[in-house]
Amino acid sequence: MKGHQQIIDKLNALLSDELTAINQYMVHSEMFDNWGYEKLHKAEEKRAIDEMKHAEKLIARILYLEGIPIVSNLNKINIGSAVEAQHRNDHAAEVGAIESYNDGIKLAVSLGDNGTREILESILRDEEAHIDWIEAQLDQISQMSIQNYLVEQLG
Repeated sequence: MKGHQQIIDKLNALLSDELTAINQYMVHSEMFDNWGYEKLHKAEEKRAIDEMKHAEKLIARILYLEGIPIVSNLNKINIGSAVEAQHRNDHAAEVGAIESYNDGIKLAVSLGDNGTREILESILRDEEAHIDWIEAQLDQISQMSIQNYLVEQLG
């Protein structure tokens, strides 16, 4: 089914966001693993896998709409040098993703593309859960200090 070019362009922009997030989160995950923060490693790895699944859904939708998925465009990847900076960088990525998915949903509604709207709403719910978890981590750091927080993240 031939889709609206505006929708295909938005889906490709979202795909770039997801591919960027996958890279950022995987690097952070491996850094956590290297530092011995097993709980953070597993949580970050799971989030990266969630983003891979989002990318897969976006690619499938672009193909369904007879578009060409562009997988070579990445945004700036922000790798933190310490745990709190990594959480803050991931938080910024999720804030951007939520804004972009909301914009995509508005576009899909305006063009009457309810299939795309449903996919984007599903991914948006995941992104909101991601930011909620990150905000909880930042709150814990604020409340218990980074040292106590990090002790809790060990194997």
